[in-house]
Amino acid sequence: MSKVTVYVARRVRTMDPGRPLAQAVAVMDGKVLSTGTLESMQPWLSRHEHVIDRTLQDQVILPGLIDPHTHFSMSAGYLALVYIGPIEAPGADGMVPAADTLDDVMRTLQRAHDDEPDRSKPLVAWGLDPALHGGHLHRDMLDAISRERPIWVIAYAPHFIYVNSAALARSGVPDDTTIHGVLRYDDGRLKGVFVEIEAARAVLGGMRAEIQKGGGLAGMKRMGDTARRAGVTTTTEMVFGASDFDLEWALHDEAVNADDFPLRMGLVTLELPIFTKHGERAAAFLQEMQQRNTPKLFFKGVKYLADGSYPAMSLRLNFPGYLDGSNGLRNFVPWDDMADRMEPYWRAGLQIHCHANGDEAIDATLDALAQLQQRQPRFDHRFTLEHYCISDPMQARRLKALGGLASVNNYFTHYRSQLHSAVGYGPDRSEAVARLGSLEREGVIFALHSDFSLVVVPMHPLTAAWIAVNRIAKDGHTVVGEGERIGVDRALRAITIDAAYVLGLERQLGSLEPGKWADFAILDEDPYEVDPLRLKDIGIWGTALAGKLQPA
Repeated sequence: MSKVTVYVARRVRTMDPGRPLAQAVAVMDGKVLSTGTLESMQPWLSRHEHVIDRTLQDQVILPGLIDPHTHFSMSAGYLALVYIGPIEAPGADGMVPAADTLDDVMRTLQRAHDDEPDRSKPLVAWGLDPALHGGHLHRDMLDAISRERPIWVIAYAPHFIYVNSAALARSGVPDDTTIHGVLRYDDGRLKGVFVEIEAARAVLGGMRAEIQKGGGLAGMKRMGDTARRAGVTTTTEMVFGASDFDLEWALHDEAVNADDFPLRMGLVTLELPIFTKHGERAAAFLQEMQQRNTPKLFFKGVKYLADGSYPAMSLRLNFPGYLDGSNGLRNFVPWDDMADRMEPYWRAGLQIHCHANGDEAIDATLDALAQLQQRQPRFDHRFTLEHYCISDPMQARRLKALGGLASVNNYFTHYRSQLHSAVGYGPDRSEAVARLGSLEREGVIFALHSDFSLVVVPMHPLTAAWIAVNRIAKDGHTVVGEGERIGVDRALRAITIDAAYVLGLERQLGSLEPGKWADFAILDEDPYEVDPLRLKDIGIWGTALAGKLQPA
């Protein structure tokens, strides 16, 4: 018979509303056997060889925290690039200082160019934040650094790519291109600015695969360690296959399925590359890929993008648009065609995720979902709007009526609402970003995510919960959109059991119940008992994956 390990804790929060509290968790074969007290477990313990482990007797055990929208492999590759971001960040050789202004960005790029004598070697940089840095780059600016060396600059939220003339030539993008998202100067010349997936794929070409190779296995391990220190035991790669499906699979298979990798990972495949390669067979191809699933690494659906980025200011808004009267860009599928492109996956029973940041893009996405429901009605389809940043209350009601879910990046409430009140979107929309209260009132199930590390926020689910409960802006005292605050329990559900539900994994994880994976977040304090203003400051001892302790 299998041996049982019983972890005794100061308190166990199971996230099972029927049996919410316990003093111990019994684990067998990597799964939860029982929760309760040593006395209540005796019917099991009297029948099985067991050991009582008191390592966690002073800690608080929660289900492993879930960040359902991250980008580990791409972010790992970025660690090897020239960093120009607005916050200090890890690089290949340690921490890299911030570039505070656009002038600082240009000086960093110039130094990187001057330090490399081989003028044929490309310079690839990452981290521009147009709102925080005070503007965009363009071709003529980069040509001032070099017209000989190809230069690619990727925005922190990689919805914008900026290149010089040499990189344009290397990429083979013709002057008369009609690709959506390729910007031009007033005189018609290519501006060296490429916006959103279709345009970015054209200008990056093989560079995207080279970028990911720069991170490799070591970069994936660094990302995994970052997740473990944040209490995360499950995440999802949300643009899998963006560059090279087979190369990315080989990297994830080697990294995530290794015994020492500290978390589970779902793979949500970007639709454009598999549609381009497989056409009408794309949905069948994804179903075939599910045969590769393991308990730690598994395919979880397909992803579309309806618009651009909140921080990079390329999302699409309804009236009155941006402060300057402009608007963002749609993404790689024309909105009128979105339901047609989604229908094969819908009919195959595959989960569909659609990135929609602005309220106009949310309307377009809900229109597509409505068409799918008319063509083939489905229950429990888990169609998920990703990010759901700028919305209105009636969109939450319509999302509920259509049976959809939301995975929300609510970090922007704290980190960017005041910035974008003055830059981009105006106060009304910026203060009401991430309307969790509206979703709760309409009964929509939602999760919280970080989009780590392609936006300037941490991957730290307790910080997401703190923001959701308090909605305190970056100045440290202003409460923005107070009616969109939610309670502590709902915020913690959004990073545990409800996040598992959004991923279709509620039968395997998200709460500590018999038969589920024994994945824990191990905390120094009980988040239900601390002052809600201190949620983000709770110490994290580490995690457990399948019952194996992993100290931070």
